[in-house]
Amino acid sequence: MAAAIRRGVSSLLNSAASESVACSAEVAQHRWLNGFPCDAAIDFMHKTNSIVMRAPKTAIFETAADLELWPKILPHYRYIRFLERAPDRNVVVMAARRSGIPISWTSEQIIDRDKLEIRFHHLKAWTKGMRVIWTFSDRFDGVLVSISHDLRFHVAALAPIVDLIIGDFFIHNVANKTLRCMKAYIEAKTTQVPA
Repeated sequence: MAAAIRRGVSSLLNSAASESVACSAEVAQHRWLNGFPCDAAIDFMHKTNSIVMRAPKTAIFETAADLELWPKILPHYRYIRFLERAPDRNVVVMAARRSGIPISWTSEQIIDRDKLEIRFHHLKAWTKGMRVIWTFSDRFDGVLVSISHDLRFHVAALAPIVDLIIGDFFIHNVANKTLRCMKAYIEAKTTQVPA
């Protein structure tokens, strides 16, 4: 039964993926070594998306931390509404689109300038409890920007389906678009020469 459900959801995701924007070769999604997480009896999801950006690390970090800027530079983000606002901590309602499907969630954002990390904790909606961390690592060819998502499923029996839908269909797509669009914005801004 579970295998049939996985095949059906996989078929749905494959047909939906054909209508999505092609993923840049620079964007990497890291999977577990044993294949899809749903191949094992688990109740936990871990996804990481990353891209190399060629700009100063602090400029990348500050752009990623500036949620007010996101809907202006990330076309798949509909809005971000601040419920609480402080220099290093915000509570926000975030809303985006995945292939025309509106999604939204409430999240706490922690901006850790000492570690150069941005952490999110999802407080409501389907992803309640999810932990997200943005990291910025120097490399010879730029700065590797990674977004990791970790979620413990509330109902373990539904983990294979939820992982495919939330993890692969929504998170992978939105995170890749976020990284690609942010890279384009930051690199264009960095290479602009004042007149």
